[in-house]
Amino acid sequence: MKKVKLIISMVGIVVILFVLLHATPKTTLRTQVFFMGYPKAALTSKIVDYEYQNVILKEKDSRGYVFTEPPIEKATQGYLDTYRVKKIGILYFADFIKDV
Repeated sequence: MKKVKLIISMVGIVVILFVLLHATPKTTLRTQVFFMGYPKAALTSKIVDYEYQNVILKEKDSRGYVFTEPPIEKATQGYLDTYRVKKIGILYFADFIKDV
């Protein structure tokens, strides 16, 4: 009985943590960049709306965001600055998009 309560409470904590990290676009972006392996950039960089991408992504129910101090990818030395945030239900999900 103790194991069942422990498992249920651990699953509950994971679900609550997941929902909190995907509750707003900015926390979703910070979470994405953090788990990509750039914790310093995720915690310190400012996030601003990217108006050019917002015009392009408007019909796709997405928004574009840019990091002001983006992380630099180690392999290609490219800036990881432009991201798309899509809302699915009550949660937000982010992914990197190449800037045009």
